[in-house]
Amino acid sequence: MNTPPEFEPGVTLPTALVSEALCFVWRDDKILARAVDPPELPTLADVMRLGIEGARHYLGRYRGVDCVAFRVDADSAEPAGWQWRGLRSLFLRLPDALLAIAGRAYQVTEWDRSHRFCGRCGTEMRHKPDERAKQCPACGHVVYPRVSPAMMVLVTRGRELLLARANRFPNAMYSALAGFVEPGESIEDCVHREVREEVGIEVKDLKYFASQSWPFPHSLMIAFTAEYASGEARPCDAEIVDVKWFSLDALPQLPGPVSISRKLIDATVARLART
Repeated sequence: MNTPPEFEPGVTLPTALVSEALCFVWRDDKILARAVDPPELPTLADVMRLGIEGARHYLGRYRGVDCVAFRVDADSAEPAGWQWRGLRSLFLRLPDALLAIAGRAYQVTEWDRSHRFCGRCGTEMRHKPDERAKQCPACGHVVYPRVSPAMMVLVTRGRELLLARANRFPNAMYSALAGFVEPGESIEDCVHREVREEVGIEVKDLKYFASQSWPFPHSLMIAFTAEYASGEARPCDAEIVDVKWFSLDALPQLPGPVSISRKLIDATVARLART
C-alpha cells in the first residue's frame, strides 16, 4: 500500500464538502462497505443519509474528490445494506488506490482514538490546525501519528530462497523474515539482528527492494534481499514454527499479492530464474 499517484494529501477539512466526497468510516478495525459485489465505500451523501456521526479527519483529494476519514463509536450498529469489514477482506475487491487511502484513514483514526490525552500530564489533547499532529494545551507536548518501521528480508543461497512459517500464519503459508526496528538501530542493523535471532544465520550483501505502508496497525515495511553467509537455518524464536530452503520450482504457499512480501518473493524468483 503506497500513496496513489493521483492522491493529494491534505490536513485541513474544507469549509464545505460535496455529497460525492469519499468517506472511509471506521469502527475500531472495521470499515463500512456497501454489501454489494464488488463492495463499495460510502460517499458523504450515504453517510448523511445513514445518520453516521463521528470524528472527521480530512485525508486529501483523490482524482479531484475529497476524501474524509470517520471514526465512529465501537457500538455503532451495522446499517441495513452495509457491512463492517476487515480491510484484509477487501484485498483484491477494492481498487488498490482506495485500499491505500483506506489504510491511511485507519492509521489516522486509530491514532486519534489512542492519543486523546497527553502522555506527559494527562490533559486532553487538541489537534494542531496546520499539520497532522496533536498538542497538549497544558504542557505543549506534541504527538504525531505513530509509524513503526519494520524490516523484511528475503535470504537467497544460490537459486534457493529461505522462507519461514510463523505461528500466526494461516495453514502452511511461508514468507520472508520480518521484524521491528529497535531504538538505536539502523534498518541494516535490524536485518542482521532479526535474521540471527529468528533463524540463527548470518547474511551479507543487503540490497534495498522497496517499502510499503502496512496498516495492521501502523507498520512501515522496508524490504531487502540478502545473501546467505554462514550458519545453519533453524527456528530460534518462539514465533517461528518452521524455516526451510526452497528451490524456485518447489515453493510453498505464499502470502497474497497485495503484500510487499509476495512482491519481494516474486521479483526475486524472476531474477534468479534468469541466471
